[in-house]
Order: sequence, then C-alpha cells, then structure tokens
Amino acid sequence: MTDAVSINQQKGFGPIIRALMLPIALVAFILMMIVPIPTILLDIFFTANILIALSILMVSVNMRRALDFSSFPTVLLFATILRLSLNVASTRVVLQHGHEGAHAAGAVIESFGEFVIGGNFVIGMLVFLILMIINMIVIVKGTGRVSEVTARFTLDAMPGKQMAIDADLNAGVLTHEQARKRREDVSRESDFYGSMDGATKFVKGDAIAGILILAVNVVGGLFIGVLQHGLALSDAAAIYITLAIGDGLVAQIPSLLLSIATAIIVTRESGGNDLAELLIKQVGMRKAWWPVAGILGLIGIMPGMPNLLFLTAAAGSAAIAYYAAREKDEDSDDKVSSGAQFENAAAADENEDQVTIEDVASSPPLLLEVGYGLIPLIEDDKKGALVSRITGIRKQVSRDLGFIIPTVRIRDNLALMPSAYRITIAGVIVAEDQVIHGKLLAIQNNNGNIVLPGQAVKDPTFGLDAVWIDPADKTRAMAADYTVVDPSTVVATHLHQLLMQHAADLLGQDDVQALVDHAAKTAPALVSGVVPKIISLSLLTQVLKALTADQIPVSDMRRILESLASSKGREPEDLIEAARIALGPILIQRVSSPKDELSVVTIDAGLEQLMIQNARQSGRDSAPIEPGLARKLMEAFEEQNQSLGKLGKTLVLITSPALRRDLSALVRQVAPDGLVLSFKELPENKRVNVIAVIGAAA
Repeated sequence: MTDAVSINQQKGFGPIIRALMLPIALVAFILMMIVPIPTILLDIFFTANILIALSILMVSVNMRRALDFSSFPTVLLFATILRLSLNVASTRVVLQHGHEGAHAAGAVIESFGEFVIGGNFVIGMLVFLILMIINMIVIVKGTGRVSEVTARFTLDAMPGKQMAIDADLNAGVLTHEQARKRREDVSRESDFYGSMDGATKFVKGDAIAGILILAVNVVGGLFIGVLQHGLALSDAAAIYITLAIGDGLVAQIPSLLLSIATAIIVTRESGGNDLAELLIKQVGMRKAWWPVAGILGLIGIMPGMPNLLFLTAAAGSAAIAYYAAREKDEDSDDKVSSGAQFENAAAADENEDQVTIEDVASSPPLLLEVGYGLIPLIEDDKKGALVSRITGIRKQVSRDLGFIIPTVRIRDNLALMPSAYRITIAGVIVAEDQVIHGKLLAIQNNNGNIVLPGQAVKDPTFGLDAVWIDPADKTRAMAADYTVVDPSTVVATHLHQLLMQHAADLLGQDDVQALVDHAAKTAPALVSGVVPKIISLSLLTQVLKALTADQIPVSDMRRILESLASSKGREPEDLIEAARIALGPILIQRVSSPKDELSVVTIDAGLEQLMIQNARQSGRDSAPIEPGLARKLMEAFEEQNQSLGKLGKTLVLITSPALRRDLSALVRQVAPDGLVLSFKELPENKRVNVIAVIGAAA
C-alpha cells in the first residue's frame, strides 16, 4: 500500500516539477544579475552554458524541418538571458576581486583568457575582436536579413497556401483531417518565422553587448586596479585584460554557436530532409568532382607549387567522384530489385483484410470525373481555374436554393476518354460530355452566320450549335457574334445547370433539420408549434424537396412554415401548393422586376378542362396527359421558349393548380429554366400580359 502511494506521488510530482522548472530558472537568471555568486558556481554555469549552446546547435543540424524545433525562438531567448546574467555576475567578480590575480574570477575564465592571449595582450585582443567581427558582421547580420525576408514571404504566401489547401480539399485530394493538419502547419510556419525575425534581434543585441561588456571590463578594471588598489599599469593590464578576454570568450563562444544554429534554421529548405543527407546528395555529384580532381591534378604537376599537397587533394576529389558514382549505381540496382519484388508485395497486400465499410459505402454526393487529357484543368493554378470556379458555383447555388450544397469531389478517371468528363449527383450519372483542353468553344448565336473552322459540336449546357476553335480564331469568332468560352467555363456552366435541376436529390433530412434549427433562432415559437406537432420532419423534407425540384429557394423557412401551418389539407400535394402560393412573389421576381409586367403563356381553357376531366377519371396514379398530346404540348413549349429567348425573356406558363405539376414536368424537358405557375401563385398586384395561348386552334 505504501509503495502504491509513493508511486502515485511520484507520478503526481513529475508534471509539477516540469511546470516549475522554467519559472524557477528565470528567477535564478534574474537573481544572478543582483546577488553575488561564488566562483565555483560561475564555473558550473559557464560550462552549462557551453553545453546548452552545443546541444542546440546539434539539434538544429539534425532536424528535418524548421517546425521540428518550433520552440527555438523561446529557447534562444532563455539562452540569451542566461548568458547576459553570467556576464553581469562575472563582471562583478572581475571588478571586485580582479586585483587578487587571474584566478579570482574562476578557473574557466582564467583558462580561456590565458589560452587565447598566450602571453601577448595585443594578439589576444585582436583575436577576440576578429571573433566578434565574424559573429557580428557575417553570421548575425546575414541571419537577420534572411529572417526578415523569410518572414515577409512566408506571411505573403499564407493566403495562397490556404487557398491551395481548400482547392485540394474540394478536389478530393485531401481529407478533412489532412486539410486541417496542413492549415495548422501553415499557421505554425508563419508564427515560427515571424518569431524568428524577432529572435535574430536577440542574437544581434547579444553580440553588441559582448563588445560593450569587454570594454567595461578592460577600462573599469584598469581604473580600479590602478587607482583603488595601487597596482602598476602593466600589472593591472596583465590581470584585467586576461580576465576580460576570458570572460568575453566564455560568453561569446556559446553566442557564436547559437548564431550558427539560428542561421542553419532560417536558411534550410522546408522539404523535410535531413541536412547531412541533403548535402551529401546535392554536393556529392560525380560530374562536379571529376573536373575538380582534374584541375587540382594540373595545379599539382606545375613547377613551384606544393605538388604533394595538390596531388593529394586531387586524389581525394577523384575518390569522392568514384564513390558517388558507385553509390548511384547501387541505388539503381535497389530500384530494379524493388521493382522485381513489387508483384510479391502487391500480392501480400491483397491478402490483407483491409476492406472497411467506408471503402464500399462511401459515395460522394457530388462527383466530377475527368479523363487524363483534362487533368491540367484541375491542376492549373491560374486565375479562373476549374476548381475555383466550381467552388464559386457551389456557393452561388447554395445561396440561390437556400441550403448548403455538398462539396464537389473531383478526380481523374482513366476509363473515360481523354477529353471526356462525367458528372454524378447522388450516385446517379446525370451527364457525360467532352471538352478539348487548349481550345475554345465558340457558341453560335441566333444571328451568327459565319462558318468557323473547327470541330462542330453541341453546347453541353444549352444544346446550341458550337465549334471548338483555336485560340488564334477567338477575335474572328467574337466579331461574328459568337460567344467564346474556355473549357473550364463549359464544364462549370454545365455543372451549374445540373445542380439547379437535380438539387432536390441533394436535400436530405439532416439539411432540413439544419434549416429548422436556424429558423428556431429567430422564430422559436413558430418552429416548435409546427415541427413536429403539425408536420413531421419527413413530411417537411418531402415538401422542401418538391420546392427545390422547381428551383424554388427554401431559405425563407418562416414563410414556408406559416403557410404549412395554415394549410387546410395535410396531404403532400396540399402542403406543396400552400407553400408555393406563399412563395409566389419570390418566384415572380426571378423572371420579372416589380415595375415590369409579367409576360406569360397560357393553355386554352377548353383543353385545360379536357385534361382535368381526364385526370379525375383516370386518377392520380395514371398520366392525365396522353402521350400524343404531351408531345404536341412540348413542341409548342419549345417554340415559345425559343421565341422568348430571342427577346431575353424566360418562358412562364400559367395554368390551373390541378395541372401545374404535370405541365411543369413537360416544360422542364424543353426549357430547364422555364417557370410553371398556377393562377393562385400570381400576386394580386402584378400586371400580366398573355403573349400566347397554346391549343387555341384545337
């Protein structure tokens, strides 16, 4: 029992100790600047400072990505504070006890000072200054500039990277989890390089502080040693310059190591490769080392040159080139052997039971498949690319219909023709057609009479006569009153039309529940009183799907629910008609502005009565319009649609409520954008102009 308690205590104290380490270390750094510390602790801290700097340098060399050491700016800050604290503590010791001898500041400072000076103060001072110049002018300044540029370009590229991730997600290249992780990496990368831009200022300030501290130690030490302790100038110089240089070296060597680590991090590529492997791969090129070996060999045989030295270097270069070529050959053999083992590996993979329910039941509601010849349309990053256009269409259709259209998945399909594409909605293939990458589609208008060279086709969206032309003929086609579009626009327009026509197949109970929940925020009493007390969620879904099939927006849920609640009948047809009557003004404004009169087409009253009687006698399960009459009506609707299209108007058919649904099915076949209304759906204040009566002659 006691052992279990002690184990739990150990587990409980571990996180607490780790959480207190950094605050305690930071307080200790500050205390070192204020409270005098013994020389033995100075030696320990100086040694630990060098150890920390070396470990940070090795981590920087061996990491694969800059983000693998994302805490580096904070680590650099703590290391700088530690080094400055040691500088303050050592300066206090040097100035207080320096007159006692070079050993007064500790063994580490004394050893570094005597090793560099070597008995000559001038040489020691110059060596230290050269070290400071290398650190300050070369490494620190270059690192700062690279950090500034990298931070700026990383922040500038951040929106583009986010858009690329969204495009890959829409195209189905990435899953939502992968896209989320990539977005986090992009955000972390921008934060990291922004912090690195500031962290380089610590390195620069530390280098400047090292020079100033050296000057303070030398000048202050000479002043104190000569005036306060009565030392001779030469004796004071021997002691204080040794201690000042030793103190400066002990502090600046870790500073130099951290500067190098900072430079390695900000200058390395973001490909995720090991730095040593990358350098060996890129520098170890036999094509580069053979010329090097030849040039060094020529220099080595020239008279007056250190022949042995240059010939040895030439032999070393030749050895590098030889082993680089041999290693490449071995890599090629490995690739061949791995290719030979591919069939066995594939067979082993097939034997593994990796099939899950997601593999067989996951079917995207919206799918665009393209042949391999159209892959550039997906991968093109230029403005107006297919992926970005599809994203815009999806948003537009969602706004027009009032519910969120699912994401369109895009993928290549080698089973299709190279220039073919296929659109699948709710698991059903709704369209297949072809576009030619690198050419333009010239769609013939009504008054276009010039024949263009190219492949004659039908426009996939509207079925108009069109020609695939070369881009060089674009000006000629536009002058001949052709509408010229690129392949991406053709596919995107076709998809837009199909989404509007088949949107009802994409509306499910989950989408309806989301609409109801959103309406409950503004009209909670209405929603709670209608759904599910009066109308069930499944029946409401059936009504909204019928509205969506007629391209009626379902965003105004408040008006829809009020109309359903006041409807006398509870059959689906009664509810649909009630909702349509309530949404009548919204339907009318699609085709006519409030000030303009509405141009409509009607059906002869006698013909309407005949069809209504036929419907009553045969029942709703049978077709109220016999096939021959339906064919003639469709021909008349198509003729009226073409006539109105020349005037830039939409076909609007007014009929009785009993025939509206059946006539709407006929109209959609010849005029997908046509509108069929019952006379009950017409607003009372709307002026109507009947431009044609179908079936009057009959």
